[in-house]
Amino acid sequence: MVDKIKLVIAALLVVAGVAGYYLLAANSILLRVLAVIAGVVAGMAVAWTSVLGQEFLVFAREALAEVKKVVWPTRRETMQTTAAVFAFVVVMAVFLWVSDKTLEWVLYDLILGWKKT
Repeated sequence: MVDKIKLVIAALLVVAGVAGYYLLAANSILLRVLAVIAGVVAGMAVAWTSVLGQEFLVFAREALAEVKKVVWPTRRETMQTTAAVFAFVVVMAVFLWVSDKTLEWVLYDLILGWKKT
């Protein structure tokens, strides 16, 4: 129950920061942005003290560790894959155009007899 209250307070702090942005419309943009940042930071601080916040922090650390394990492609591999995709798209476009024109010829000229003039 305490965790739910903490999360509600955290959400209210974020909402208060956003509301401060609009309530301070007559002030400078810097002050308005600082109000939003302060609300988000305060909300994150309160949420971090909850069990759900701690679980999220563990999840974020594990996700970061998994991202570091990823073997990203080199520039050459990326260019080769992109070229293969473009080539496939061009081949499929030509194939579909030929199929369309063939079906058009079969249906309109041969079956229906609608010769184009």
